[in-house]
Amino acid sequence: MSGDRPPDDVLAVVYAQALKAFPAECCGFLVGPRGTEAVTRARPCANAQEAGEHPTAADRGAETAYVIAGDDLLSLARSFDGPEPAKVIYHSHPNGRAYFSATDQAVAADPWGEGPMYACRQLVVGVHAERAVEAALFEWQGGRFVEVDRWKVGSP
Repeated sequence: MSGDRPPDDVLAVVYAQALKAFPAECCGFLVGPRGTEAVTRARPCANAQEAGEHPTAADRGAETAYVIAGDDLLSLARSFDGPEPAKVIYHSHPNGRAYFSATDQAVAADPWGEGPMYACRQLVVGVHAERAVEAALFEWQGGRFVEVDRWKVGSP
């Protein structure tokens, strides 16, 4: 699984969503056929952070945090029993940098720190107002999410 970058057409949907959401963070998940590691489409979600629903950083705004909640979170959870389970959870950073912050680590891990909250890799896209800049893919290894791929992004 390490380093398997999602296909360009799927990434283009994520980059476009990140630019549309700027200066807020965007979020969503990538799905693909059960029994494969393939990613075939993006499932954008609403960032419920504006309502202060972040589990560990409710005081942060949508410009510095994201949370998948409500019907979107239910769709994510249900995907694991369906024909196209979630493979990657994504969000953007409107500071142009793709990194997995301490808050990202805390939210993506289960409450006991024994594994990921969801059996998914994590994708972070750094954007500025005019374009996506870089992206990085993370997966659970050795008790935390670690970077397994990084790339520069041109205009979507």
